[in-house]
Amino acid sequence: MSNRNIFLVDYKHLHGVTANVINGKQHFLAAPLCLLYMTPEDKLMPIAIQLKQEPGEDNPIFLPTDSEYDWLLAKIFVRSADFAEHELNFHLLRTHLLAEVFAVSTLRNLPMVHPVYKLLISHFRYTLQINTLARQALISENGVITENASVGGPGMMEFLKKAVASLTYSSLCMPEDITARGLESIPNFFFREDGLRLWDIVHRFVQDMIGHYYTCDSDVQKDCELQNWIKDIFFHGFLAETSTGIPQSFSLVTELVKFLTMVIFTVTVKHAAVNNGQFDFGGWMPNFAIALQQPPPTTKGQCTESTMLKTFPDINTTVHGMAAVYLLSSQSTDFVALGNGYQDHFSEKTPLKLIHEFKNVLKEYNFEIQGRNVSLPLSYTYLNPNNVENSVAL
Repeated sequence: MSNRNIFLVDYKHLHGVTANVINGKQHFLAAPLCLLYMTPEDKLMPIAIQLKQEPGEDNPIFLPTDSEYDWLLAKIFVRSADFAEHELNFHLLRTHLLAEVFAVSTLRNLPMVHPVYKLLISHFRYTLQINTLARQALISENGVITENASVGGPGMMEFLKKAVASLTYSSLCMPEDITARGLESIPNFFFREDGLRLWDIVHRFVQDMIGHYYTCDSDVQKDCELQNWIKDIFFHGFLAETSTGIPQSFSLVTELVKFLTMVIFTVTVKHAAVNNGQFDFGGWMPNFAIALQQPPPTTKGQCTESTMLKTFPDINTTVHGMAAVYLLSSQSTDFVALGNGYQDHFSEKTPLKLIHEFKNVLKEYNFEIQGRNVSLPLSYTYLNPNNVENSVAL
């Protein structure tokens, strides 16, 4: 631990959440704690799993040295918990629903000639439509998640309330989030490498664009439309909770630049990171089970292959989960990559020059990632700028 090579994944948001009834049968959720060890070979490996939050005799700590099926089933419960955390918190809440908050406030408060409107509007293409479809097809009364996920049904809102309570401005700003979680130096962490680089590229672009229109802090302070925009986001998107750290107003140009960087990053890079690889890693059901039919094991030495197979969801449930992650991670036929769309809204010489430079920097980084990926046993392609959609469109 003193070498900073022990990490903890904590699914505490799932503690006490009501598990769903699927096909007339009670299903189950775990709220695991998973300890990971960074090996001398630079691999992050699970070394201990506790499937419930509270220690107790009926809550053993599973280890790699346990029997094959004890350890395998413990990992399956962790990965199923990850389905709930990933789909409802990191995917739905922290990209799709936030994108809608930003889009609605932009449409409500900023006129089409406003520079911030012109900077953001292409990043909201199809967002309201896809979120409407998600409400109908995924989280409605008869939606795929509602009917087929262990965290669906009554547990979905219980879980989302906890997820919303954990939402902070700092956690949405990637450099701060990586530092807060102690992940600055983990090797082979390509989400961090590509994400931080793209955060920096977007930040520099936003800084240059905003600097063209707001030459001093008083320009920001006097912009009542901009102040109404952030106030709307604070009150309606973050429920006026000051603990989130979301600004209620802007006093400085630097504050505006940081917030706009977070908005663009969230609806492009962050969404691509949590969306594009879903079928690659979740298409094989045991690695991302949408639901589990047996409760978490309470003793060691009882699990067999038969126990594991009985724990897996029914075939129709499995197919719904696979279909959902397949559709969500498929690239749309009219895909628009990061950096495109600005030229439809800006006409002045300096902004057009900055847009051109931004696209060139993205193109260069795309080549850099491709070069790196050649030597990797498993390429990390999700944050190639060419693969990052310009909006939450799917």
